[in-house]
Amino acid sequence: MSEPKVRILIAKPGLDGHDRGAKVVARALRDAGFEVIYTGLRQTPEMIAEAALQEDVDAVGLSILSGAHMTLFPKIMQELRRRELEKVVVFAGGIIPDEDVPALEALGIAKVFGPGSSTQDIIQFVRQRFSTD
Repeated sequence: MSEPKVRILIAKPGLDGHDRGAKVVARALRDAGFEVIYTGLRQTPEMIAEAALQEDVDAVGLSILSGAHMTLFPKIMQELRRRELEKVVVFAGGIIPDEDVPALEALGIAKVFGPGSSTQDIIQFVRQRFSTD
């Protein structure tokens, strides 16, 4: 019997209207064998956490270009905790200054992928986090 596939929610929090990068990441993860759900644009923290709960995901990937990560990401993490989803692995990418990464990691975000990160880096991260070896 094969192992169940890792389920990943890719979300675009806030008012950022650009989702090309999120779609590229979603497709790369899908092509790598993961189950991927993409929420679409302009998601609130509550909508993202509720989708993670309803879809029974193992991981949430957040994509943000608007600069609102220090406002939105803490709210998303709070909403995930409120729904008892502490075991969901959260990773993020987009335009996030290096100096903000430690604070985001302190919130519980497992990995932050900055500009120029490759889809292979993201795939490798997810594989390592969910490896059963």
